[in-house]
Amino acid sequence: MFGNGNNAGVLGMGNSFGVFGRADGGPNPIGVFGISGGGFGVRGEGGVRGVYGASEFGVGVYGESSTGLAGRFLGNVQVTGNLSKGSGSFKIDHPLDPANRYLSHSFVESPDMMNIYNGNVTLDRRGRATITMPAYFAALNREFRYQLTALGVPGPNLYVAAEIKGNTFKIAGGKPGMKVSWQVTGVRQDAYAEAHRIRVEEEKTGEERGTYLHPEVFGQPKEKGVAHVRHPALRQQPREESGREATAAKRTASGQR
Repeated sequence: MFGNGNNAGVLGMGNSFGVFGRADGGPNPIGVFGISGGGFGVRGEGGVRGVYGASEFGVGVYGESSTGLAGRFLGNVQVTGNLSKGSGSFKIDHPLDPANRYLSHSFVESPDMMNIYNGNVTLDRRGRATITMPAYFAALNREFRYQLTALGVPGPNLYVAAEIKGNTFKIAGGKPGMKVSWQVTGVRQDAYAEAHRIRVEEEKTGEERGTYLHPEVFGQPKEKGVAHVRHPALRQQPREESGREATAAKRTASGQR
């Protein structure tokens, strides 16, 4: 399914599916594809699924907008596979002025599939403490790393007295009653993570060599984009449609049919 327009590239409404598309054959098949010059690339409203796209080897749903949004999700979004992005953030109404300002923070990134755990603890009369991690911690993580920070007073002798074993680790070397902030990180070792490790660096191959995910930030034309070489037929179609629209507009203006 393909759509091209100034407001909505693909728009559908229905009781079961707003927009449904499926593609199984051809090079780089796409179930639903939409382009919009200033609105939404793909928009669907439905009682069960607003937009549904399926493709066995290609892209289930493809949306593109030159000045608007390729897609907008008003509500919760669940991704069962890998999510790859150029950048990421949260954007909320500003806590100090929610009616007039926004507040954004960037995600914390890592080359590892890393989990972060932290907290504060007060040391006992011997200057020690035992930290208990969640029951799932050791099963989920490996390659533990630790950080300790004394709060209020210096703690030059603070150290991890015993590394994680049985979901606990021990802190020592502090003063009685000292408050300590701790942080532990671990690398995921669950079944899904083991089967889908992130490739930190990889070579571009085939037609993608010499192209860019974001050609505009390198001063390159849109035709040098990876999307252009991945889906050449789809990239040509909007130009053809735009040409037809321009020709029709000229004929209308001159009174021709």
